[in-house]
Amino acid sequence: MRSIDIHAHYSPACVHRALAAGGDWHGIKLERTSNPKHVWSVVEHIRDMDSQGVDVHVLSAQTYLYHYEHPAEVAIATSREINDEIAEMAKTYPDRLSGLATLPMQDVGAAISELERAVGVLGLKGVMIADHVNGLTYDRPEFLPFFRAAEAAGALILFHQQGGESLIRERFPRYHLRNTIGNPLDRTLTFATLVFSGLMDACPDLKVCLAHAGGYVCYGIGRMDRGWTVRSEAREKISKPPSTYLRRFYYDSLTHSEPALRFLIDTVGADRVLFGTDWPADMMVDYPVAAILRMESLTQEEKELILWRNLERLLDLPRAD
Repeated sequence: MRSIDIHAHYSPACVHRALAAGGDWHGIKLERTSNPKHVWSVVEHIRDMDSQGVDVHVLSAQTYLYHYEHPAEVAIATSREINDEIAEMAKTYPDRLSGLATLPMQDVGAAISELERAVGVLGLKGVMIADHVNGLTYDRPEFLPFFRAAEAAGALILFHQQGGESLIRERFPRYHLRNTIGNPLDRTLTFATLVFSGLMDACPDLKVCLAHAGGYVCYGIGRMDRGWTVRSEAREKISKPPSTYLRRFYYDSLTHSEPALRFLIDTVGADRVLFGTDWPADMMVDYPVAAILRMESLTQEEKELILWRNLERLLDLPRAD
């Protein structure tokens, strides 16, 4: 059975070259990674995909490369170099690799320009961005032109936290909870931000995927609906309860739990769930295709939708022979 992975991170060769030359890249001092897969060649990358049973990676740059905290001209330069490289890889290996762009989100005009270049010229399928930009959330009016541009371009937006950041990192830095609890919490807040602000109404054709299965969205949607019912401030920008927006989003399959994935499917529908592995992080799923295939609570049709049919249609990817 075919498999297409929406949640696969890539460390660009341009970064490795900068490290080999002393670690300075567009004025940014880089540090070496401890994960050997971050420095693999594309041949090694594809070989590992084969060992995992994954046919296609929709590549997105490692999230420490967002560079929102740097001057806009630095993020513009690094984004362009990363996007050029991913697009070239996808062009060289069209049956195995596709890609999402990274953007200089601290400058909305520059982010729109790079979005339009990456999708319209380079042929990338969308973008991956963080849950906020240096603490600014997307309900702020200055971000609306960006989302309208993404909607017009037909670009998928994959939301994924920046590096090791999370809402709970400063409050409770121990036990790796910044990842195991913090990452899903960040995605829950992103859902709420986009919905309660009215942004999803302003951009009715926007394509959004929430990494890490949307976090706690589906489990907590009843409480959001109750808040919308009883509190006027929750109804300030939207006239329908939050649960009516669930199927406006896509969610990757990264739940680490069959009952949780079953609940996600039952809540949003199998046609809104996309196969995602978090390659090559230590939190990725081991043998992810096999993990889906052996789930007894999923039907064969649901497995096919999640593993490849949804993404092939959503991103207009080449069909397998």
